[in-house]
Amino acid sequence: MNSKPENDLLDVAERIVSLARALGADEISASVGAGTSTELSRRDGKVEKAQESRSMSASVDLMVDGRYSSHSTNDLRPDSFRPFLERAIAATRFLEPDLHRALPPRESMGLAEAELDLDDPSHAELGPEARRSWAEALEAATVAAATGTVRSITAYMWDGASEGVTVTSNGFVERSRRTSFGHGATISLEDADGRLPEGYAAVSTSHRADLPSIQQVAADVAARAASRLGSRPTESGRYPMLLDRRAVGRVLGAMLGPLGATAIYEGRSCMADKLGAQIASSALTLWDEPLIVRGAGSRLSDGDGLPSQRRAIVVDGVLQMFFIDVYNARRMGVPVTTGGASNLVIAPGARSPKALVADAARAIRVDGFLGGNTNATTGDFSFGIHGALLERGEVIQHLSEMNVAGNIFDLLNHYVAAADDPWTFSAWRCPSLLFDAVQFSGT
Repeated sequence: MNSKPENDLLDVAERIVSLARALGADEISASVGAGTSTELSRRDGKVEKAQESRSMSASVDLMVDGRYSSHSTNDLRPDSFRPFLERAIAATRFLEPDLHRALPPRESMGLAEAELDLDDPSHAELGPEARRSWAEALEAATVAAATGTVRSITAYMWDGASEGVTVTSNGFVERSRRTSFGHGATISLEDADGRLPEGYAAVSTSHRADLPSIQQVAADVAARAASRLGSRPTESGRYPMLLDRRAVGRVLGAMLGPLGATAIYEGRSCMADKLGAQIASSALTLWDEPLIVRGAGSRLSDGDGLPSQRRAIVVDGVLQMFFIDVYNARRMGVPVTTGGASNLVIAPGARSPKALVADAARAIRVDGFLGGNTNATTGDFSFGIHGALLERGEVIQHLSEMNVAGNIFDLLNHYVAAADDPWTFSAWRCPSLLFDAVQFSGT
């Protein structure tokens, strides 16, 4: 994206901050963003959906007479700023005081010294014909890769570019640019018992060159669809669980949620008294790494404008940190860390997923989840799953209509090892993970 729109956004943000101060705001943080996105999908040899959108918006966090509020608008005409801010400031004065709400000290704010390379210049060269050819090629490759009786195939690609500027009344300024590219497909098959199982796969990156090839995506979705054919439950019991790398976030999210400051402050966290305690087996080490080049969750600063830095979440099974933003740190009387996770990283191991379970008489590989819930207060969870029953590492039955359930502490203490296959197309940059003695409910 060229530089002029960003300069325009900076001008808008600075004018909003200046006007808000003149209208009576004690402090203000103004964020202005603009973006474009395109989506194209094909089904049965025809374009099913073609959509392009453009957006521009502003949001403000206001501190007025010891009171706080947040507001947003899509109307960025210069003559709209004053009435928008007048209404916002007037509304803020009706709220209850909250003296913990204030900008961080200016000296604590800033940007990490890193080049994240999140903006792909080639995005500007991607035109309608290239997008059309891309979607056509992906559909053709998926049709060629599909096996079984196919009900339908949908192939889709998308791309986007966004930029933003944040300006605060204490002098902090942050500019950001990011592009995204993605493609995927869905295959619906006809099973012998009349069911219509589906398989899907999709991948997104900030640079188009980093995407897996069309042939890789087509082969992946075809294999995932085929794995749903003839699926059924197996006997209930405790099995080693091989958690597919793309499904890690759903399970470990049951641990991450209770680490948030709001959950802890409100008494809704099973982790509230676990800082410095052993919460998992000594095999587990998890990092928050915001400065990975081209990472899906990478950032130079967090939501408070504090410089990003690498942080240990769990080391050798011991909990090292909570996610504490500036506001919650003040009302809890504890040090600030950071308000939210970025890229979550578990280092890969030395063996393949298959090798990890090669010695197990029976194991269950979980490929994905169907519904379910977690309880941040107790750590209990229950998820519907689909995957495969393994015998000495080999698939002997495709699985569905089963649940995995338990408590996050029990699960983490049954963690064994990581495979050698890290998934780098998500903020959860983790390999497949092996747990032992996990409770599954089936027949």
